[in-house]
Amino acid sequence: MMDLRLLGVSFGGVPTSAFTERLLPWTRASFALMAVTGVLLFYATPVRNYQNIFFRIKVVLLIAAGLNVYLFHSRIHRRVAEWDLDAVPPRAARLAAVVSLTVWACVVVAGRMMAYNWFDCDLQPQSALVNWAAGCVVPPAE
Repeated sequence: MMDLRLLGVSFGGVPTSAFTERLLPWTRASFALMAVTGVLLFYATPVRNYQNIFFRIKVVLLIAAGLNVYLFHSRIHRRVAEWDLDAVPPRAARLAAVVSLTVWACVVVAGRMMAYNWFDCDLQPQSALVNWAAGCVVPPAE
């Protein structure tokens, strides 16, 4: 919802600061719940998950999402008073929203793809790039 507001697609009559003030506690709680359940799911089969290319992609995307949030709140949102009531926020805020929506959609896809790991370390031979990306330890061919 916040990203849609930042894009100027919806909730144009609601000040951005009010939107952030109301949604941020829910966003933080949701992220904490997601982190706890994610760690528990990882703990169920840690080696298999760690060697899953899609898991690694998901972790990189989660880091990118965190960086996007950090940059938004440390730079763009600090000047919210200048554009708080604008129906369409400035370009930097819209870019942060596009990055957020894209990265989170990719996190969902990568999470779903973890169940369908075509690059399992048990499936050899695979290319050296796949083995490296998945962290597979492959004994040298005899």
